[in-house]
Amino acid sequence: MNNPSKQTLSPFHLAIPVHDLSICRSFYRDVLGLTEGRSSDQWVDFNFHGHQLVIHETGEKTRDVNRNAVDGHAVPIPHFGIVLPWESFHDFATLLRKNLVDFIIEPYIRFEGQVGEQATMFFYDPSGNALEFKSFKDLSQLFAK
Repeated sequence: MNNPSKQTLSPFHLAIPVHDLSICRSFYRDVLGLTEGRSSDQWVDFNFHGHQLVIHETGEKTRDVNRNAVDGHAVPIPHFGIVLPWESFHDFATLLRKNLVDFIIEPYIRFEGQVGEQATMFFYDPSGNALEFKSFKDLSQLFAK
């Protein structure tokens, strides 16, 4: 089960709190380009690159207070995101800049020339949930040591 080359990937389900359903619905749908699924007055499902992301209105922002040093950057904890294909990552970064997303960590290449070299970027949603989008030049190094 721990060998990624033999695993069948299953979609994950992640539910996160948001302070304002309308504002965050617009962010995930219009800024990030996610397809909306089922919804109610208190929550909305999104197709997060084949995974189920649900935003639940709580009325409170959730700005993180914890950070961890990684490659000279203060990475927000907790965070979530997705691993994109290399070209898609760069196209997505361009779209986020066009949509005036304020990056916590600007898109850059992490661990350049090392095992696990990757492009990465971090930003907050309107409720303060931290997101990381990343990409590996060589996806087989996703779990390399």
